[in-house]
Amino acid sequence: MKYMKNNIKLVALDMDGTLFNEQSQVSAADQEAIREISAKGVTVVISTGRPYVGLPVDVLTDIGIRYAITTNGASIYRLCDMECIYSNCMEPEFVCPIIRELQKKDIHMDAFIEGKCYSQRSCEPQIDRLDMPEPMRNYIKSTRFFPDDLAAYIIEHRLPVQKMTLNFYLLPDGTFQHRDDTLNILASHPEITYLSGGYHNLEFTRRGTTKGTGLRMLCDYLGIDIASTMACGDTQNDMDIIKTAAIGVAMGNAIDEVKAAADYITLSNEESGVAHAIRHYILN
Repeated sequence: MKYMKNNIKLVALDMDGTLFNEQSQVSAADQEAIREISAKGVTVVISTGRPYVGLPVDVLTDIGIRYAITTNGASIYRLCDMECIYSNCMEPEFVCPIIRELQKKDIHMDAFIEGKCYSQRSCEPQIDRLDMPEPMRNYIKSTRFFPDDLAAYIIEHRLPVQKMTLNFYLLPDGTFQHRDDTLNILASHPEITYLSGGYHNLEFTRRGTTKGTGLRMLCDYLGIDIASTMACGDTQNDMDIIKTAAIGVAMGNAIDEVKAAADYITLSNEESGVAHAIRHYILN
């Protein structure tokens, strides 16, 4: 057994597809369950591919969440004051040669830097082409800065990149433009870790950086045994944290790979699956 029953001290929750429903909202049932275990002394944290600026800080802190593992584990923030307590970034010399390769493709590219988001200027008018729910497209529109040349901007300002996210435009035949080519480019760079975080995207960080490594770092910081943790997720970027936590929970809407790796499959994000998992393991 990976854990001691009813001894969970920390719960890590992915956001999109997990804590968030398709309208990017947290259900009343999920809020209630999080408040209930927080009142019992359980630490609830976010574990997301998003940067700090993409977090609804007021909503999260209101229900008792104080920390966030962001950008697939490349950075950890205290929510109340945006204090970065851990960071493992890609320097400009490290990441910009890869960005230069990717700039030759017609794809939507985001760089997450110091908790903020930067996209190539040419991507701005193409956001509505992205195959994702409207709330996600609106989130992208409202949180990005658009320099004319992303790589040049990063180099000029000596910016450390936490994570790169690559989204692809849907073609009439149902395939995604340049996705296979991009996979080949990323596979030729052993110095990075790449995977999909949802909506058929690709994301990369410095090699070995995952939500699982972020969980270990945060547990060390908070003095919590990794054997007393639970993590919930739905996509490929949740695989490592689901394997790392004592209890790995796959959402009912999770991809098959995540379900196969999990200890438990809960309800979907549209059915308050987070609350269901919390009640199953902690409030039962």
